[in-house]
Amino acid sequence: MDTNIYDLIIIGAGPAGLAASIYASRYKVNHLVIGKEPGGQAIEAHKIENWPGTVSISGFELTQKMREHAEKLGAKLVMDSVSNISRGGDLFDVTAHTAQYKAKNVILALGMEYKKLQIPGEEEFKGKGVSYCPTCDAAFFQDKVAVVAGGGNSAASAAQLLAEYASKVYVIYRGEKLKVDPSYLENFAKNEKIEIIYNTNIKEIKGENIVEKIVLDKDYDGKSELEVQGVFIEIGSEPGVELAKQLDANIDEQGFIVVGSDQGTNVSGIYAEKERSRQRAYIKNCKLHE
Repeated sequence: MDTNIYDLIIIGAGPAGLAASIYASRYKVNHLVIGKEPGGQAIEAHKIENWPGTVSISGFELTQKMREHAEKLGAKLVMDSVSNISRGGDLFDVTAHTAQYKAKNVILALGMEYKKLQIPGEEEFKGKGVSYCPTCDAAFFQDKVAVVAGGGNSAASAAQLLAEYASKVYVIYRGEKLKVDPSYLENFAKNEKIEIIYNTNIKEIKGENIVEKIVLDKDYDGKSELEVQGVFIEIGSEPGVELAKQLDANIDEQGFIVVGSDQGTNVSGIYAEKERSRQRAYIKNCKLHE
């Protein structure tokens, strides 16, 4: 038997993919997990404080525990990116950058991809002051001025973390009121470093070799520009569905993969995440354990 043929390949090594792997192991399914990095976006969370049984834990620590759990049960993890999936007879051909695999069934646990502002300077200064990962990059802005674009909990968390390093943190939000947990508002009220600018958008990011300033769509304190060294974009995420599109899987109007009660798509043998609490259902219902 070809060792690269699996009963199941799980694409994605975030919480959904690792949870699926845990249940696959418990049902004795011969499977492989392929992902860019274990933990997915959750690894970047500064603090997670709504995980039952754990008062506070970093995303890195929590996802490491998930990985250890999956591997202890026998999961095989490959850190790689999948570029293509196609059907070859009764099997799916899964092409990663370093190898090719075959599977009888595939779970797409693709997670989310960062939304972008789609403004001039965003791509140009990515990694040169523009960031989508405060946990990764906050420490680089010691005693500098940073701005967070967004008005949800992820933006609030980013601002709170940045305030531990930066001399000043602006939170720029297009709405009239932040959509965050009350605890964040209480913390902001006590932190003189954090200043919130409402009803405003960033129009452009400027600089020479690195970020130097941002342009606003309305004046703030009589100025249309703010001098900043860091721009952290926290405006949400959108589902990663490119691999599903390759297989002609149905996508809904919100951009999510359409699945049934067994987590199956319209493509036989292809399953996808919809609700992370239902990993067990789509392992059990696809009858791989029989």
